[in-house]
Amino acid sequence: MNKPFIVGVCGGSGSGKTCFIMDLIKSFDDNQITIISQDDYYRPREEQKVDKMGIVNFDLPTSIDKVAFQKDIESLMAGEIVQRQEYTFNNSSKKTKMLTFHPNPIVVVEGLFIFHYKKIRKLLDLKVFLDAKENLKVVRRIKRDRIERNYPLDDVLYRYENHVLPSFEKYILPFKSKADIIVNNNKGYQNGLSVLSGFISNYLQVGIK
Repeated sequence: MNKPFIVGVCGGSGSGKTCFIMDLIKSFDDNQITIISQDDYYRPREEQKVDKMGIVNFDLPTSIDKVAFQKDIESLMAGEIVQRQEYTFNNSSKKTKMLTFHPNPIVVVEGLFIFHYKKIRKLLDLKVFLDAKENLKVVRRIKRDRIERNYPLDDVLYRYENHVLPSFEKYILPFKSKADIIVNNNKGYQNGLSVLSGFISNYLQVGIK
């Protein structure tokens, strides 16, 4: 198998990365594209840093086991199958499962800090940045964390103001200018999705030398 083409999809919390990627893979077969997410590489809660109020801050680059994340990306690049225990964000009602990542011609690497991690950034052949207004991102974050992760509203708002936003401004936004494609997701990402889908389809048909 030839080296896969690595697409990195980054953006702040609530920018729409997950929905964007889920819509992207609908256009391709399972043997064409693989998604590997930073979210499954969070360190255990006891290893996370806490803020001055004693609240665990999951929105720091150090929250992620970047060494394991990079190793698994490189394993996929080498044509190896990767397995990883799913991370469920402390949602006790969700049953965890073992995730299996197969090497495919296209590997999409997704996460908040994938452009910040220098060694991982160098592995990316194409960098895509999902962008959205701050007020929209906070509303999306509230909906997601309240429904999917069962977090109390006060907790969600505190984390957004004290963890999410400062982290975005320091570790994510500065890399927007390094992206090859910036997808505006204020009202929808369909145009950006079409561009990326078309690019990937062309790569799969003719390849890029």
